[in-house]
Amino acid sequence: MEELVKVGREFVEAMRNGQGVSHVDGIYAENAQSVEAVNPPGRDIRIAKGRDTIKTKRESWAATHDIHKLEADGPYVHPPNRFAVRFEAEVTQKDTGRDMTLREIAVYTLEDGKIVREEFFMLPK
Repeated sequence: MEELVKVGREFVEAMRNGQGVSHVDGIYAENAQSVEAVNPPGRDIRIAKGRDTIKTKRESWAATHDIHKLEADGPYVHPPNRFAVRFEAEVTQKDTGRDMTLREIAVYTLEDGKIVREEFFMLPK
């Protein structure tokens, strides 16, 4: 459980410090998967496969949104190999000017000290 808590805390700290893209290489397994709750606008897939694809997904999101506030709360651990993080973000979509408050829970699964799967759960409107 010690490794789970360590990785979870490192993850949350990176998100709080605006390092959501740069920490992917160090904390995600090469074959990691990212599962969205729904198909995001402009994408035709819910599941991103591979660390590089996850990094590209995050870079794309950051490039298309002005992030005014990002809160990451956690980790909430579920031994032996999962932790959850609660996110709240206030953003503006650059192309539309639309302001949004986003709330979601993400569950992360570890293998050999690396994230192998992330799943996002959205708060319905």
